[in-house]
Order: sequence, then C-alpha cells, then structure tokens
Amino acid sequence: MADFNKVLTPGNVDEGEINVVIEIPEGSILKIEYRVDTATFEIDRVEPAIFPKPTNYGFIPQTIDEDKDPLDVLMICPEPIPTGVHLKGRVIGVLNFEDDGEMDHKVIAVPADNRDNGNMIKTLEDLGERWKQKLEFHFNHYKDLKKPGTTKVLGWGDSEAAKVIIRECIERYNSK
Repeated sequence: MADFNKVLTPGNVDEGEINVVIEIPEGSILKIEYRVDTATFEIDRVEPAIFPKPTNYGFIPQTIDEDKDPLDVLMICPEPIPTGVHLKGRVIGVLNFEDDGEMDHKVIAVPADNRDNGNMIKTLEDLGERWKQKLEFHFNHYKDLKKPGTTKVLGWGDSEAAKVIIRECIERYNSK
C-alpha cells in the first residue's frame, strides 16, 4: 500500500481543490483508520448500527489537525467510495467539531468533477439546512452509547474558513 503522505500533496488549497483519501465509505459502521506508521488501513472498532457514517469519510494527506490526526474530510458523493480510493475534492465548508475536548475539524468537500449533478454543489447552502441538521445530530450523538457528552458541534464555516484550517494543518504537518 502506498504512503499517501509521500505520493500525494494536500492539493491546490488556494483554488479550493484538495486531495482526499477515503477511509470509511458512506453507510459503513466500521471505524477504519489509515495508519501512517504502517501505510495501511485498520479497523479501529465497529460502531453501533444506529450510527453509520452519513457521508464518505477521509483525510487530506500531509496535514495534522489539533487532535494530532490528519485533517478529516466529509466527502459528499452520490455513491459510497471504497476505502483506499483517493480523489480530488472541491472544498465547500467546514464543520467545527470538538471530540473529547480537542478540536477535530471536518472539511466538507464534493468531488472536483461530478458530471452526475453538473458540479451544482458549490457551497454548504446548496446542501440545505436539513442536511446540516442531520450531520450535527450524528456528530453530537454518535458516541453517546459509550461516552455520552464527549462530542460537540461548534458550528459551520464557509470554504474560506475551511481553507484557513487546511493551511494551518499543512503548516503543523510541515513543522513536525
């Protein structure tokens, strides 16, 4: 398996284009994580069946968020994307999220080339308020059966706010 931090860059952040590696397909209850030390994907745990991933879940290579993990990406796509696939994404926003007292941002992105919908999703507003409410519910409660109250959605940011966070995470990676 490839070491994604060696073969991929974060992307062209200034243009809003990022490289994303998928860890968990939408709908899965397997918590799959990329292990940098072995360049492999590992099942960390099985989540409760009532909390499948609401989107494809991945990360941006060559980044480190405040929680010391690669910066997370929620990839909005009409199909589940298999583990280990990488793609170019277009940044549309960020979910500001706290997990166990640590910031754990979730960049919201769509495929850079979606010919199914004609690239119609450009901002978080294009997804609708109900979509954001469902995501907030998921992230506020998905750990409640084991560690109630340890997760908290702190709000949303637009694509410019997301780019600031991505740049900070690239800087953190480069200074490690």
